[in-house]
Amino acid sequence: MTNHIERVALVTGAARGIGRATVEALCSDGFRVLAIDSCVGSETSDYAGVAYSLAETDELMSLQDEHPGQVIARVVDVRDRAKMIEVADLAVSTFGRLDAAVAAAAVISGGEALWQTPETHVKTLLDIDVIGVWNTAAAVIPHMLNGPDPSGCRFVGIASVAGTRGLHRLAAYSMAKHAVVGLVRGLAADLVGTGVTAVAVSPGSTQTPMLTATAEIYGIGDPQEFASAQLVQRLLQPSEIAKTIAFCCSLDGASLNGSVVEAHGGFTR
Repeated sequence: MTNHIERVALVTGAARGIGRATVEALCSDGFRVLAIDSCVGSETSDYAGVAYSLAETDELMSLQDEHPGQVIARVVDVRDRAKMIEVADLAVSTFGRLDAAVAAAAVISGGEALWQTPETHVKTLLDIDVIGVWNTAAAVIPHMLNGPDPSGCRFVGIASVAGTRGLHRLAAYSMAKHAVVGLVRGLAADLVGTGVTAVAVSPGSTQTPMLTATAEIYGIGDPQEFASAQLVQRLLQPSEIAKTIAFCCSLDGASLNGSVVEAHGGFTR
């Protein structure tokens, strides 16, 4: 594999799940990575509707410990535009450039029909899962456009199968992930002629803490039950999705510009 040690990426939602696996995959491909996460753990009072613990600070910082000199970890909430700009600036001031960004930070909530969903729950999903992606793009795209190689720069927004389908009792989450798809497609159109590309990746049921939270929403004791909804007849692993994301971040990933890459193992319902 070609060593792209001089290429640099920023990854949100990096402490665990698909975000963490993406950091690992990019490191394997020679990227230097600025890894960020909100790291609020069980202190989710500012996350209305989120009924599970989020990542802890030590989970995020372990990435920096495991990849000394290659990963910088910072605790940042993607809802904070000013802080997102600061960490994008940090990536460039530390590593000299910014070639890729993966907006993986997201939460899930649900369990009610759309008309019964509290406004505060909808706002949480929109603020983190959509505005967080918007803030990430706003922070990184100027660096990409002004960097040494815009034609090699990639923006990847993590959507979901919920971004193209309606899922029972997850209408607000589906709404947010539909918005991520629209955001990425609009961004790709705005970037025409610059060389910078944008793509959305839509995972299926992947073995992560968020999937465990989804099972709890449905009253399912074992998340493995979701495997029957995928033609591969098993849950996907974060590392599998991460390899797809890493390709989207690669120089060869330009052909996917404006696309929704459905990495869902044949999701059927």
